[in-house]
Amino acid sequence: MKRKTGFLAPVFYVGPAVLFLLVFQVYPALQTIRLSFMDRRSVNFVGLDNYKYVFTSQVMLRAFKNNLLWLVFFTAGTVGLGLLFAILVDRVKYESVAKSIIFMPMAISFVGAGVVWKFMYSYKPSGAEQIGLLNQILVVLGFEPKGWLLQSPLNNFALIAVGLWIWTGYCMVILSAAYKGIPRELLEAGQVDGANELELFWHVIIPEMKPALSVVITTMLVNVLKIFDIIYVMTNGNFGTEVIANRMFKEMFQFANTGRASAIAVVLFLIIIPIMYFNIRQKLKGEA
Repeated sequence: MKRKTGFLAPVFYVGPAVLFLLVFQVYPALQTIRLSFMDRRSVNFVGLDNYKYVFTSQVMLRAFKNNLLWLVFFTAGTVGLGLLFAILVDRVKYESVAKSIIFMPMAISFVGAGVVWKFMYSYKPSGAEQIGLLNQILVVLGFEPKGWLLQSPLNNFALIAVGLWIWTGYCMVILSAAYKGIPRELLEAGQVDGANELELFWHVIIPEMKPALSVVITTMLVNVLKIFDIIYVMTNGNFGTEVIANRMFKEMFQFANTGRASAIAVVLFLIIIPIMYFNIRQKLKGEA
């Protein structure tokens, strides 16, 4: 009786979770891989044609280029600003209030943030009344209004700025916790040895925060590879702003091409796996 109980207990507790993973994650992943070798209607086998489209079509090459742009500037911006705010906010009197204000954009849905910033970037031709805040400021200062979301590559950087506005607060909170974990004795010892603020930053703060920085960087890399909401709401990939996830959505729901959409999904999944693996390893190292 004890043997049966000992065998059934793990099955009873772990079984539902394993079943859930198999049904909602493993099976869809395998099905997506199968569909990536089929035609648009998932009827005929087309081999690697869909993958050829992913790596040779102009629209996908543009999407890869834009994702690379996001990868560099979004990751560097969010982590850099998050680290800067984490250190500066720690020195102000009303730390909790300052952190709340910086973190507040994370409380807004990404779609909502896209709508807000679409109005901020709104453009009307010169001479017309501007309803976009940024263009109204330019007009008041005597400059011509700009098509922030219409001119490439300006529009890509305008979209990246929205991503920075949303995610910087998240990076700040994680890095702030790591910064507070640095022993004060180390900083005081550095000051006694004559190190200035910049030297303390590079030789004490950064090395001590390395595990947290690695986790935050890899998390931002995964997020930026899957970036979709902001692009979809603000430009829908038009005017040279297409990214991988938005193109996958278009192929599936706008052009009804299941094969191409599945191939894009598989490629995106393969790109993310190494980053996720590195992220998990860094988390385990940090916990150790």
